[in-house]
Amino acid sequence: MTILPLLETPRTRIRVAEITDAGKLLRYRVENRAHLAPWEPLRETEYYTVEHCIRTIGENRQHAMQDRGYPLIVFDRQSQAILATFTFANIVRGAFQACHLGYGVAEHMQGQGLMGEVLPVGIAWAFGELRLHRVMANYLPRNERSAKLLASLGFEREGYAKRYLKIAGVWEDHVLTALMSPGG
Repeated sequence: MTILPLLETPRTRIRVAEITDAGKLLRYRVENRAHLAPWEPLRETEYYTVEHCIRTIGENRQHAMQDRGYPLIVFDRQSQAILATFTFANIVRGAFQACHLGYGVAEHMQGQGLMGEVLPVGIAWAFGELRLHRVMANYLPRNERSAKLLASLGFEREGYAKRYLKIAGVWEDHVLTALMSPGG
């Protein structure tokens, strides 16, 4: 049985959302709608409803329990507000032992080093508890903040994928990076 993580940093508590967090998730989505829109797929109006948040949380918890993905929410220390999110998605076991990392940060927290604080803790958990060998993270070439963040965490560029993901309604190129477990 998979144990859901509870991770902490000096400013945060990190965990998989619970149904009781639906209101907080909705607030995060609504408050950061314009800020995150250039970096995400197009969202239907339903995405910004509490019902969709409840459904998303249920699906996310199921994915974690099935070891398919770990959508983690970065809360403030009192778990009152969502500051950021990051997900270890598309987990593949067997000979690969890898996943994709995706993340987003609240607009009011941008530029404060939050992702540089929380991602190392999450990645250490993925390499340790989950025993992953490789974490892959891809970013839009124009996203200089992500390029710098991933480089600072030790991610190495492995390639360039043309028209890789449909972001904000447009098929966008992505820079492909990866980080290997220090133990192997």
